[in-house]
Amino acid sequence: MMRRTLATAFLAASFGVLAMPQPAEAQRSGGYTVTGRNLDGTEYTGVAVLDQVGSASFTIVWQVAGAAINGVGMVSGHNFAVVYGAANQPGIGIYNLQPDGRLVGTWTVVGAQGTGSETLTPVATPQAATPPAPAPTTPTR
Repeated sequence: MMRRTLATAFLAASFGVLAMPQPAEAQRSGGYTVTGRNLDGTEYTGVAVLDQVGSASFTIVWQVAGAAINGVGMVSGHNFAVVYGAANQPGIGIYNLQPDGRLVGTWTVVGAQGTGSETLTPVATPQAATPPAPAPTTPTR
């Protein structure tokens, strides 16, 4: 009975792991919408673009409040860590990769007395345009 319980628990855990997207699936290059809360509690929105440049490394550019913020990141398991520079202050953040592809995390700037929060939501990629059907070789009437 104990073996059956352990086997069932192991299988359930395995299926749970298999159901979670692997980091390469969850973390992808492309566009993201950004929603967040600043260190002072005010909310912000923007966009971000991630570009995979290595097996686990990415560049990231946020566009928030009319400013471009450049950074780099690394995925490890289901975590995505970033470093960036904003107004000559280095910043760091850590996100958790969600099953739906969102990145949910916290961030701060070096020396700050608190953290902000942020969610990056993947922008659906447009469907490839369907090429027009070839012209018929014989006239149709």
